Amino acid sequence: MDTVSTRSQGKRSRETGSRKAGHLEICTDPSRFSIEGAGGGFEGIRFVHIALPELSETELDTGTDFLGHHLKLPFFISCMTGGSEGGFRANKELARAAEALGIPVGLGSMRVLLEDRELFKHFNMKPLAPSVPLLANIGAVQIRDMERPAIYELLNRLEAQALVIHINPGQELFQPEGDRDFRGLKEAIARVCDECPLPVIVKETGFGIAPHLTRELLASGAAYVDLAGAGGTNWILVESYRFPEQENSAASQFAQWGIPTAVLLASFGGRQIRLLASGGVRGGMDAAKALAMGAHLVGFALPVIREVAAGGAEAVIGFFRKLEKTLRSTMLLTGSRDIPSLRRAATWREPGFSAQLHAFLRAEAFARG
Repeated sequence: MDTVSTRSQGKRSRETGSRKAGHLEICTDPSRFSIEGAGGGFEGIRFVHIALPELSETELDTGTDFLGHHLKLPFFISCMTGGSEGGFRANKELARAAEALGIPVGLGSMRVLLEDRELFKHFNMKPLAPSVPLLANIGAVQIRDMERPAIYELLNRLEAQALVIHINPGQELFQPEGDRDFRGLKEAIARVCDECPLPVIVKETGFGIAPHLTRELLASGAAYVDLAGAGGTNWILVESYRFPEQENSAASQFAQWGIPTAVLLASFGGRQIRLLASGGVRGGMDAAKALAMGAHLVGFALPVIREVAAGGAEAVIGFFRKLEKTLRSTMLLTGSRDIPSLRRAATWREPGFSAQLHAFLRAEAFARG
């Protein structure tokens, strides 16, 4: 259990805030930092076009239910940042945008808030997003090592609708001050799922959660699992920009690490098992395909934080309106009146995608023994 002095807590929170500020700079400046994969693999999936859809565009319904709320769109803003001044400004803009759009919004890790309660204002976004789900966020190592009642008390103060637990061993291994011990995390997650007063969502941070572990997490009581597959932000590469160039060689070996989001979704065969999809989703067509493949909601992180940096809440709203236009058009052209209908829309797989999926399923079966 972490027990540290007030002085060491203050020092730790400043170090965490500095790290968060560095992450924000790296993620929002693609001209200087190359941190993205090639996408989530959705180009290998195609919809069957319906030439006579027998629908009016005005009949389309993009709404869905989530955590007791009715959402206007099946999208969410993924947990990203917090604990720095730049993160504070970004969170306010993200919360305003989420409220205007009627979609959930995630907060950055509240680890820094547990280290320094004076940073509460950086995370207190419910007043700006009163009618949509607010997703609090903390790392799996923190729920193993920190006092859980303090975490639950913060959830209450934040007026959150769910606790997101992120698992990120890849990032931590390449973070100079990161964690190195990942024992006991599965048990800690199950314990929190059992006792937490809010629904628990478990997510990766960009390398994916394999099907067998996803099923284990859901069986342990997770309300949803966010697959958060490869193809978007690579946090090993993000961390590599924070240490000397001569130490980057190992990180560069992991540029293609992880399981693409589309492959993960396809591995479940379209079954509805409380999946969220993020990681390398770069447009409305990717999102529509993810929904058709079984995702309950589709999340966005890097494109959204870059929109915030460029133009605040209005830019974020504009980004999601473009996604909505593509989603609605796809729904009409597949004869899908609503989101449940879209999940039944006919799709086919390109040969290369099918081969990739079959190879992955064989590898995963081998890994399970």
